[in-house]
Amino acid sequence: MNSPEPDRYAVVGHPIRHSRSPLIHGMFAGQAGDRLTYDLIDAAPDEFESVVREFFESGGKGLNVTVPHKRAAYRLSEHIGQEAALAQAVNTLSIEHDSIRGDNTDGIGFMRDLTVNLKQSVAGRRVLILGAGGAARGIVGPLLGGEPSELWLANRTVERAYDLRKEFLGLGEIIVSSFEDLGKLPPFSIVINATSAGLKGEQPAFPGTLLTPGSFCYDLAYGADDTPFVAWARAHGAGQAEQGWGMLVEQAAESYLIWRGHRPDTSAVLATLVN
Repeated sequence: MNSPEPDRYAVVGHPIRHSRSPLIHGMFAGQAGDRLTYDLIDAAPDEFESVVREFFESGGKGLNVTVPHKRAAYRLSEHIGQEAALAQAVNTLSIEHDSIRGDNTDGIGFMRDLTVNLKQSVAGRRVLILGAGGAARGIVGPLLGGEPSELWLANRTVERAYDLRKEFLGLGEIIVSSFEDLGKLPPFSIVINATSAGLKGEQPAFPGTLLTPGSFCYDLAYGADDTPFVAWARAHGAGQAEQGWGMLVEQAAESYLIWRGHRPDTSAVLATLVN
């Protein structure tokens, strides 16, 4: 008797070869004894919708979505989860009642890494997000939910920061700054890098006055070595600086929960990736 084909999952992005998602989801499946495959799909923006529809029409069970397709995935989704509606971006696609459902697990994964793995509380602390693009979009709502004393959003083009702030009106106060005005501000308790500069190897030009030995810095990006932002934070006296490996694993676990109905243990997977 032939055993059924394993369930098919994948991550779609452009480029995508660097993704660690197949390794992560493979380890998750191994924990649970789930039979599944998880592939990389490189799709240019004009191919995204047709690739997604073909994947699901051919029996695929779930897709992760990464740069640059998260907004397109939001527009494509017929059912939208609460976090995705808030972020207006989708990183997890599945089928619900024969229609495409979009969820966003980025914010949940980020907050779990920040508060559970790294033991950082947001409540009552001054928080700065550097960058107002797609990466910032997924974490603004969850950070406001953590009840910081102040949440600042800074961007090179300040108008873009104001535009993003408008989307979260009613959830809490967001204070906007340009990068060039950051030197006028007092230090922050938590500084989060949501810019793409580190992905390009660019060195941050932010003023060191943003930091004290009590500051915690977090880069949404990650790499085998210190990212430029982490190196900058340590050079300017931050008490602790971390990369986004934990967010990567935790958001993947939330996607797995949506698809498979159970949440994997992330600690062993994170240890494997970081060490």
